Formats: sequence, structure tokens, C-alpha cells
Amino acid sequence: MELIIQEITNKIISNFEQDLEKLIRERRDISDFILATKKTLDEVGAGLVSEALEIVNEVYRNSKERKKNWRIKEKAAKKTLITIFGEVSYERTYYQNKKTGEYSYLSDEAVGIETHDKMDASLKANLIEEAIYMPYSRSAKQASEAVDLTSQTVMNSIRELGSVGNGAAEIKQDKRSVKVLYIEADEDHVSLQEGGVVEPKLVYVHEGKKKVGKNRWKLLNPRYFSGVYANSDDIWLEVLDYIDSAYDMDRIEKIYLSGDGAPWIKNGLGWIKGSIYVLDRYHLTKYVTQATAHMGHTTPIMWGYIDAGDKKSVRELFNVIISTTEPETKKKAVHEARKYILGNWEGIMRWYEADYVGCSAEGHVSHILSSRLSSRPLGWCKTGVDQMSRLRVFVANGGDVYELFMKRKKAAAKEARDVEVDQEIIRKRKLKTSHETIGNITILNIGKRTWASQFLKSIRDA
Repeated sequence: MELIIQEITNKIISNFEQDLEKLIRERRDISDFILATKKTLDEVGAGLVSEALEIVNEVYRNSKERKKNWRIKEKAAKKTLITIFGEVSYERTYYQNKKTGEYSYLSDEAVGIETHDKMDASLKANLIEEAIYMPYSRSAKQASEAVDLTSQTVMNSIRELGSVGNGAAEIKQDKRSVKVLYIEADEDHVSLQEGGVVEPKLVYVHEGKKKVGKNRWKLLNPRYFSGVYANSDDIWLEVLDYIDSAYDMDRIEKIYLSGDGAPWIKNGLGWIKGSIYVLDRYHLTKYVTQATAHMGHTTPIMWGYIDAGDKKSVRELFNVIISTTEPETKKKAVHEARKYILGNWEGIMRWYEADYVGCSAEGHVSHILSSRLSSRPLGWCKTGVDQMSRLRVFVANGGDVYELFMKRKKAAAKEARDVEVDQEIIRKRKLKTSHETIGNITILNIGKRTWASQFLKSIRDA
């Protein structure tokens, strides 16, 4: 231990002196100095991890209980583990149980390293966190500059984590009491590698919104749900479970469910007791434009009738537009708009209720799903779309990828062998280490003359 501390300290100071000299004498940019320092610290980190693993191995090797129950099969089995610091190489001992005949790297097992592990869990979690916001190739470079990783490595880490349930992020508040609750829903459309399109759904629950800037609003206590679902009942069941867990449902007087009128969204009305449907304004505007764009003077008239709640006049206006529209294709589009608007009339009228705060589903789909999944021509498989959409809302809900990864790793790992280690061995190591002081390190002796010491002394004496 003393030797590694001295080597590391010497390395840090030596590199610091060289980089500081370049910074001053060659007038380097401070960013060059920062990157050089990071490289040094990565090398130091890898060294410390290697030393720690070999010390753990020594503690188990010297354990009296281990000697009683496990015989050594290989003294210095080499292992390389990729970490956030880069590659860590170390040696550990391979044992065989004297009674059962089974084999184990006891020290690795004790610290959560499985025989097949090539990468540390913290790096895997880091890869996943970066991949939530950027393509796999960029996330591989972003997660660790100390080692070259590939897009495949990132994807493998995500697959290892598995599907993240919409309830995985902890609800951090006690049950809340509100009179009005808002649910908004929409879906994205993502092209698949093998052709076709998959539609990850997005639902979110909130308590209203507040203004946080000149033209910006913030949702109050939002909770997001997403994924690729064959049956929409499954996502609505998750939403219902959340509302039941987070709110006193007996106190809720009204629940607005907003969306574009898709059957899967309206299916939520059957699951969420007391919910009423509201048509999302974005899609209403889209269909008003579809019906009136070729006869521009009718657009404000249509909106005037809608704002007044005059369904009869809207119907009559549609009849006029259809009768005067010539191209058959355009007439078909007007018929489609007519069916959509009149078919969702009750949902449109609820937009004007005093306690309704509007719907921003289109913007949320763009921000949470499309910005990663469909805004650029990326190649996805159905599993990848499902996992990424769930990861995006997991983070939006305040979830921590590293905590989740470690929780799942511990749940899947075999229970570590109950091998008692001798506390005396650990105590002696601590005593030996405590005697190693900075003053004993040669490079730091006051009498040593280096460029850096002379430079700093000149500054002090100036």
C-alpha cells in the first residue's frame, strides 16, 4: 500500500509539474491543462482500483476460515475490468471448496464481480445515462474517454438492464389531495430497421401548470408513462395504479383526459373513474385547417362557431364548404375533418371549462420521445424503442439509472460466500498505511529543486 501511494503521488506531482510548465512557458490554453490533468487522474483511479482489488484478494487469501474450507487452485489468475477510469488489470486467487468441490474467485465475488464480467456496473450505468440523450456511438465516447467503447457495448448494457417499468421511479411524496387532475396522452411514430413503424405511447398525469417565464409554463407534479404496448389496457392500468398510490381518490372531483381522439386514448375513460374527455387543441386546429384552407374566408367563421359552441352552424358551414369544393380528393379531406370535429364535439366544448388548463401532449411527445427516437433517421428495433421510451420517462420521473442498475444486479447475483475475514489483517494494513506521510515522499522534500518549486518560490518571494 505504501508503495502504490508513493507511486501515485509521484505521478500526480510529476505530471502536474510538466503540464504546468507547458501551460506557462508555451502559453497553452487552460483546457489543454484540464484534459491532461483528467488523463492523469484516470490513470491514478485505475491504479487505485487495481490496488484495492488485490488487497481484498490478499485479505481473503490470508483468512483462517478460508484456509479451513477452501484450497488454492491458482494463485495469480489475471483479470481485466473496464471501468470509468479505463482498463483495470489485477490478479486474484482461484479457490476450490474442500467439501463440495465447487470453484470460486472469493474476493471478486465478495465485491460483486462475476466471473463473466468485463465491465464495471458504474460504467454500464453511465453508458445508459448518456444513451438516453444521444446516439449510442456518441454516448460510448461521452461515457469514458479513457477506453474505446462501441455502439454495441452501449446496446448490450441497455439490454442487460432490461425493460424499466413505469413504476420504477419512486414516488417521493405522501398521498396528495386535489380536486382536479389532468391526464394527457399521445404517441410517437418511429421507423424500424426492418421496415414499418412502431408507436410508443406517452401518458402523463399532472395537477395543472404555473407560469415560470414570459412564455413558459411548468406542469405541477407531472408523472410520465411510456412504452410500446400491444394492448392499451396495460398502460392505463399503470396510470390507475399511480393515481391510486399518489392521490386521495375520494377527494378528486374531476379528471380531464386530453388527447387527439385515438381509440386507445379514449379507452382510458373506462379505466380512470370520473374522467372526462377533452380534444387536444393541436389536432382540432389541424382539422379546421384541413377543412377550410382552400376557402380561407371560412376559417375565422368556423372558429367563431366553435368558440360559441354552435354545433348546428358548424354542421351547416361544412355542408356549404363540401357543396362548393370541386376536387374529389379535397372534398374527401373536408368530409374527414367534418367527421372528426362533429364526432369529438363534447370533447371540444370541454376546452372552454373554467378549470381546464389546456393540453401540451404534442410538445411533450416531441421533447420526451421524438427528440431521441424519431426526429433523426435512426435505426431502431421494436425492443430498443420500448426500452428507450421507458428510460426517457424513468429519468423524467426523477429515476436514477445507477441505483436501478445496482438494484437489479444485486437481485440477480448469487449470494456471496459467507467467508469470515480476519479483522486483524485489515487493522495491520491500516496501521502500516497511516505511517506513510506526505513528508516521506522524496519528490516533496523541501530541499528538492524542481522547475515548479522554483517558479512557485519566485512568486512567493515577489
